[in-house]
Amino acid sequence: MLPMRSVLFCASLACAFVLSGCDRIPDTVKIGVAQPMTGPLAALGNDMKNGVQLAVDELNAQGFKIDGKAVKLEVVAVDDKANAEEGARVAQTLVDAGVVAVVGHLNSGVSMAAAPIYAKHDIAQLAISTKPEYTQLGLSTTLRMVANDALQSKALGSYAAGLAGGNKFAVVDDNTPYGKGLADLAAAEIVKAGKPVTVRRSFDDKTTDFSTLVPELKAAGVDVFVTTLADFQVGALIEQLVKAELTNMVIIGGDTIKTTKMATMAKGVRMVYATSPIIDAAEFPAGLPFLAKFNAAFKADPVYGAHYSYDATYVLAAAMRRAESANPKKVTAQLKVIDALAPVTNNMRFREDGEQKYGAVSIYRVTRGVWETVTRSSNW
Repeated sequence: MLPMRSVLFCASLACAFVLSGCDRIPDTVKIGVAQPMTGPLAALGNDMKNGVQLAVDELNAQGFKIDGKAVKLEVVAVDDKANAEEGARVAQTLVDAGVVAVVGHLNSGVSMAAAPIYAKHDIAQLAISTKPEYTQLGLSTTLRMVANDALQSKALGSYAAGLAGGNKFAVVDDNTPYGKGLADLAAAEIVKAGKPVTVRRSFDDKTTDFSTLVPELKAAGVDVFVTTLADFQVGALIEQLVKAELTNMVIIGGDTIKTTKMATMAKGVRMVYATSPIIDAAEFPAGLPFLAKFNAAFKADPVYGAHYSYDATYVLAAAMRRAESANPKKVTAQLKVIDALAPVTNNMRFREDGEQKYGAVSIYRVTRGVWETVTRSSNW
């Protein structure tokens, strides 16, 4: 029989072993990606997934290590279908899969529905969603990769109000938490600038029949159309505006119309602008090499925010190295303080409240079928 001192020593040693085992660095670390992979927003969601995948492939090829141990990174991707209920369900799927962090979601309403599930397990949620309330949920795990709508609404509303020839304004949203909130704030900026919002409407995020809206725009004499509808919706609207001979209309939308697809559909009206906190990769010094790598890997150019999810994955990897752990709680703590180099955007730093410290918003316009930058600011 062992002496009591030996028993206590062995018990202490066993306890220490168990505790260290709980934080044991696994051979494979899983990174979750939750985005709309099907439906109208599939191109944007898959773009985000591809950004993560490209970074993971590069890190694995470099021989990624945590605390000296070689680790294989693996992407676990789920389709949230741009639906809050589905987003919550797939969030639990990622938790059950044992992911260290999640790059998700695209839609603000989906991000907010999923956030408590990740937070319960200390899993960092790196979202490209822009509704301010996302980081105001009182959760320690909600992180935003870009500027929020408080800044974008100022850009959208103030730029629209300052457009030459703009006299009567319509503001139309998609009735989602993201779209309605951004549109309300933009409308307030227009009114603040002394311009009239003569038409204010909400449609759902799937509407493409604007047969009741177009006559109303015509009767009200609207010449600037401010919107948070998606690209496919604005494309359908433009066709209907042209048929109604409202070709002098200027359209300015949020980041959901800042897509390659939209640039090809912006024909027949006077001008199409977009505000976006998702700054084009080509605007950054390291953007062109990224675009070349992305195109080589996926045989196409990115259409949305792949460079942000790519950068977020590298920052996440740096946080794991700094934490010397793949424990979600320790990694999340590091993400809140680390100032790691982001390969494309250079700066991706999360404030204590989860907001992006270096967020900015750009204004773009379609010229000859492509988006060109008009201006960019972090202080609208």
